[in-house]
Amino acid sequence: MFGRRKLRNQVPGLYATRSEFRRIFEKDMNSLYLLSFLLTGDRTIAEQCFVGGLHSAQNGNQVFKEWAEFWARRAIIQNAIRMIRPRKAADSTHLTSDPSTSNALTEHGEFAGIADLPAFERFAFVMSGLERYSEQECSLLLGCTRGDVAEARTRALERLGRFADLHRKFVSIGGYKKTRRDDSGSEPQFTAAPSLAASA
Repeated sequence: MFGRRKLRNQVPGLYATRSEFRRIFEKDMNSLYLLSFLLTGDRTIAEQCFVGGLHSAQNGNQVFKEWAEFWARRAIIQNAIRMIRPRKAADSTHLTSDPSTSNALTEHGEFAGIADLPAFERFAFVMSGLERYSEQECSLLLGCTRGDVAEARTRALERLGRFADLHRKFVSIGGYKKTRRDDSGSEPQFTAAPSLAASA
């Protein structure tokens, strides 16, 4: 009886609290927002997805502290699925977004190719290819078969290959050469909108 009471008193410390999730979303804001953008393909929807993911993580089931960062990313993915509702039947359609609100599409070619994928292919590629979810996990979250996930990921890779080739041709034809000052070796950055700082 004493041991059971002692264990019960220790359990709350095992789980991530609301404030801990808030700190994760603040610390990893750019990474989580980039995930939101790659899934939704639209800056405005990505902001809504980010904020919704924070609320879902804070108000969802109890999660062990060591799983909190993984759960934060999973909350973003689940929220994006609810918002976009990617379906295999609609795989030939693209998410229509206003370029004026999605200027990152033109700023970062490597992100533009992913954002331009049909919704189902985009989710399959990001979830299985970038987030390393198994095909089984993807199929459960997306409501499809594992074969559907594998086929969509393959199509996404083929499209991205063609996009990269086309992008290189346009750069070559236009004679455009991007210059960088003092940061030629730096990785491309994708920064969350300032408004998200107040939300996290």
